Amino acid sequence: MARFDPRGKANRALLVGVPEYDFKQPDHPDGVSGDLEAVEHNLTGLARSLREGGVFARDEVVVVRPRTVDEFDRQLDTAVKAADGLLLFYFSGHGAVPSTGDELWLQMRGATIVRGGESVFRGSASWKGVLTVLARATAEQVVVILDCCYAGNASTAWDALGAAQRQRTSLLMSVQANNRIDAGGGDSATPFTAQLIRLLRDGRSGHDGSGGGHGGDGGDGDDARDGEGGHGGGIGFADLADRLRAHMSTHHTTLREPPEPWEPQSRPATSGADVLLAAPAVHSPPAPPPAPPPVIPGPPGPPGGKRWGRLGRLGRPVAGRRLVTAVGVPAAVVGLATTAWFTVLGDDTAASCKPPVELRLLTDPDLEPTVRKAAKAYLTSGANRADDGCRRSGITVYSAASAAAVAAFNRQSDPWQRPAGNEENPQRDIGPQPDIWIPASRASVDRARPAASERTYVELEADASPFAYSPVVLAVPQLVAAEAPADRVGSLATLTAALKKREPRAEVRRTDPEYTDAGLLATVGLYGTAPQDPAAAERGVAQSGPPSRTGGELLCTLPDDDAADERTAALVPEFLLRTGVDCDSATRTRRTAAYPDDVPGLSPTFVRVRWRDAGLDAGVRDDAVRRFREWLTGKGAAEQGAAAGGGLAAFAQDGFRGPSGERLPLDPAAAQGTGAGTSFSDFGALSRPERLPEPAGQAAMTAALKGYREANGPGRVLFLLDSSGSMGGFWEGPGGAPAIIVQSLAGLGGTDEYGVWAVGTEPGGGRAHSELLPFGQHGREQAQRTIEASAKVRDVEADPYLALVAALEEMARRGTDDHRPQLIVYVTDDEDNNRLTEGSRLNDLLQSMRGSREPIPVVMASLDSGGCDKGKPDAAVSEASGGRCLDTKGDLVSRLRDEVARTGTGGQG
Repeated sequence: MARFDPRGKANRALLVGVPEYDFKQPDHPDGVSGDLEAVEHNLTGLARSLREGGVFARDEVVVVRPRTVDEFDRQLDTAVKAADGLLLFYFSGHGAVPSTGDELWLQMRGATIVRGGESVFRGSASWKGVLTVLARATAEQVVVILDCCYAGNASTAWDALGAAQRQRTSLLMSVQANNRIDAGGGDSATPFTAQLIRLLRDGRSGHDGSGGGHGGDGGDGDDARDGEGGHGGGIGFADLADRLRAHMSTHHTTLREPPEPWEPQSRPATSGADVLLAAPAVHSPPAPPPAPPPVIPGPPGPPGGKRWGRLGRLGRPVAGRRLVTAVGVPAAVVGLATTAWFTVLGDDTAASCKPPVELRLLTDPDLEPTVRKAAKAYLTSGANRADDGCRRSGITVYSAASAAAVAAFNRQSDPWQRPAGNEENPQRDIGPQPDIWIPASRASVDRARPAASERTYVELEADASPFAYSPVVLAVPQLVAAEAPADRVGSLATLTAALKKREPRAEVRRTDPEYTDAGLLATVGLYGTAPQDPAAAERGVAQSGPPSRTGGELLCTLPDDDAADERTAALVPEFLLRTGVDCDSATRTRRTAAYPDDVPGLSPTFVRVRWRDAGLDAGVRDDAVRRFREWLTGKGAAEQGAAAGGGLAAFAQDGFRGPSGERLPLDPAAAQGTGAGTSFSDFGALSRPERLPEPAGQAAMTAALKGYREANGPGRVLFLLDSSGSMGGFWEGPGGAPAIIVQSLAGLGGTDEYGVWAVGTEPGGGRAHSELLPFGQHGREQAQRTIEASAKVRDVEADPYLALVAALEEMARRGTDDHRPQLIVYVTDDEDNNRLTEGSRLNDLLQSMRGSREPIPVVMASLDSGGCDKGKPDAAVSEASGGRCLDTKGDLVSRLRDEVARTGTGGQG
């Protein structure tokens, strides 16, 4: 693993801690649970370690104890502007989450809590907002460390960052989501930060920081996760996260009832590069191991001979004894608990664990929730434990658009391994190079294999057969569904015709064929085996705006219109009817599954991914992958099913079927209809449909994707690039506004037409735009050079109203004589939206869009994380036009490219 070395650069470490609070219970019912004296030790100890760590200069480490959110914001802004190399942000204090959600809030000294159905946290900083500010820093790498209750809930906002931001932002969380933790006593640092300080100091001195058992300065020198130190010594983010996880999960538990192992979580930057946090001192002799902390007597022991002990200065358990649980801490919504008494049992000294190898698992977006569940079960299972009790591996699960993943394996393995530019960069658009790939269709593996004549840096070793199966069903609202099982099986055309006979207004929706294998398999059935005009077939699923990206998203967005929800059938994987989706099931129409026998089913397949010139730790990685594969798909896994508590249990619980034979449900209870709420009939499915189709072949999927892209012929796209002065901070680099447009050109082919306007009004009036790239057909490389050479930030304001009106008029003129797909894309920071909303401008624009006979979709690509929030002008414009609003809360770059690809004939896969 490459390592980013920030030494010699302008770095900044902002250490934020809140040891004292103004409003505390019981004197203030709306206050926090208490002060956190240990946080003061966190700040002094961590500041000393970083200043002596060889990476930060003394004046680059700033410690703040903010009383208010405003004071915190000012310090955060200053730190963001000061760092060019490494920006490190640390917070320790009370963390809070609302009772109805998982968003994390960081509580400052004046924090109070207004409790209710949706708690309000006054005097607290929204973690989502903090991360947005950090992600906009110009620093080359950003490292975040959170030591607070519910720290693991911070991962949701990190997952929602754009690909460019995740590529350079690493997040270390002191505990897993939805868990409170103990702050230790007031005479020492908190347990997590105490170990963090120790590891940083040991990284400086050359010790491994593991508490004995393996060396910290050995290893192969190339992979800090799998070696032991590596990179010439010191300690990086990856190694630090692994060792903290190993130590805390072995020695500590959370305050949950029943207690859970305390397991810090991490989200490493997706670039794959590690970040050096402590460098070895020059000629520094090895330091002797630290003496065990003193044991401070506690209160009298409980019955049964168990004795109590108080934590020592660094939050470590009494020597020779293993920490098991915490007691005497009442449940609370907020904060690091202040009680510090622990039960100490037995004399079994815990083994010192080497950091486990971290496997990277790429999967289909529809499968990701179930694959995550399976991976989590494996990590805590005995199958992932060595004889000494240590974990053998960790697994990072992520997903990407299926067509993009296929294209990256097929012809982009070189830039995936060594990114060289803005146009093709799978590390940015998909994620790190995976060790494992689980596509939703076995045929996708064949589609992904490069031609024998092409140079490739990747090898795909797929299992001979899938390990599970799920049909793509027509999920019909129960009020208009057929009742007899025999009437629920047939061709897609037959089932659709019968549905429209029962409900003449019925519609059918399918997910995006570019984004999931399920959407593409539905398209295979929609087009049929006989030669057919894809454009005619697409009219059968026509809708305003782009299709939903996943089955879950489709089932969640239909209820936005109750009438549409009650008459619309959705082509989605059958298992989604059982697992449910991330929206309230009470708001959705109940559905019944019909089984199109010409729509191929999902066939998840395990694929080992090998990369050329990446064999340094191949043996360890091979062994880790083999063990996971055998646990998940090995002999007897399908028969064990959910009752086994491992293997395919997660897939069984989520409603998948066996991959062969009668394809019965993996969950025996669901197949037999035994047990409350377990039968397939309970969620509208048939445990034994009369016929289930075979998985798709490579040729059928390739032809369907090609037909989908060419269904309406070449497209037209007009890009509007906000070039006003406020865009200066969003202009340079691969995440800058011009580069965002350049990257989206991958969705356009040689027969598409497109142009680029710069939006900005010169003083004194004139047009609201100027032409950067003339409208027409362009070679992509030449278009990129033209945009990069001519796009400039100007000291002018933008007028989005005039620019959008002119763009709509231009596209309407060009589309007078044909029905080619058209799209307008506006990339902006929203700073000039006041000119869009002044007077009646916005209402006039929206009414014009809604009244158009040939609406032209507008994609508003906002560089503001809240630009697409409900009620914002960008969201209103996109909705009225039938387009989509994108902001930086999601992966703006890849999602914009997907939108453009749906209009053009280019794209990937």
